[in-house]
Amino acid sequence: MLMTAEAGLLPKAARAPILSDAEFREFQQMIYAEAGIHMPSSKKTLVAGRLNKRLTALQLSGFGEYWQHLLSNTAEKQVAIDLLTTNETYFFREPRHFDFLRDQVLPAHNRHRPFRVWSAACSSGEEAYSAAMVLADTLGPMGWEVLASDINTDVLARARTGTYSMVRTDKIPLSCLKRYCLRGVGKADGSLMVDPGLSDKVDFRHINLNRTLPDIGLFDVIFLRNVMIYFDAQTKAQVVSRLCACLRPGGFLLIGHSETLSGMDSGLRLVTPSVYQAAG
Repeated sequence: MLMTAEAGLLPKAARAPILSDAEFREFQQMIYAEAGIHMPSSKKTLVAGRLNKRLTALQLSGFGEYWQHLLSNTAEKQVAIDLLTTNETYFFREPRHFDFLRDQVLPAHNRHRPFRVWSAACSSGEEAYSAAMVLADTLGPMGWEVLASDINTDVLARARTGTYSMVRTDKIPLSCLKRYCLRGVGKADGSLMVDPGLSDKVDFRHINLNRTLPDIGLFDVIFLRNVMIYFDAQTKAQVVSRLCACLRPGGFLLIGHSETLSGMDSGLRLVTPSVYQAAG
C-alpha cells in the first residue's frame, strides 16, 4: 500500500539533506584554508546543522550544490565562515588577565602616547568592552585605544551595537556596571547597552588572523584567548608570529589559561601562566 504524507511519511522535500564524508572534507578544508581552524570529523553533524539553514534559504537541494555556490560567491563563503566559527565569550572572562592589566601593566605606562589594546578574536565584543572599562577606570576617558577584530562578520555587527542580554552581564564589576552600562527600559527591558561614551572608543574591524595583517600599528597588550585550541601547530606558530610583530617592545600577549606557547620559538618571555612579554 502506498503511504502518503497524511499517513505519516514526510514528503521527500522535507527531509534534511545528508552531508556526505566527501562533502564534509570540502568544508573542512575550506575553513582550515580560510581561518586556520581544524574541524575534526566529530564536528560533521555540527557542520551539517549550521549550514542546512543556508540550503533552505537559497532553496538548494544538497550540500554539494551549496559547495558549488560557494566557489563562485565570495559573500556566501563569508556567510559559511560566520556559521562555522565558534563564538563563546562573556564579560571579564578569565578575570586575572584584567587584574594584571589594571594592577601590573597600566601603572607602568608613562602616558606620553596612547595605550593600545587589541582584542584579536573579539567575538561578540565582551572582551574588548571589558578591557575598555579597565582602561577608562585607570587612565580616564582619554589616552587609550582598543582595536577589536574577528573573522566572523555576524558577531562583529552585534558587537558594534554594544547591546547584550542582562543574563550575560553578571560578571561585570558593580562599579563598571554603574559607570559604563545603561539598563534597557520599555521594549528594551532585560537588556543592557554599553554607554556610547565608552563603546565609541572601541574600533571593531574584520581581520583574518590566518592572513597577512593590515597595517594596524603596535600594541601594548594583545588578547588572543581561547582561539589557538582550534589551530594545529603550524597555524598556531604563524598566527603568534604575526601578532608578535604587532607588539611594542615590552608589550604583553595574553592567551587562554588552557593554552600555552611552550615549544614555540615566539621570542616572548613567560611572565606568569598565559601571560607572555616581548623583549623590551
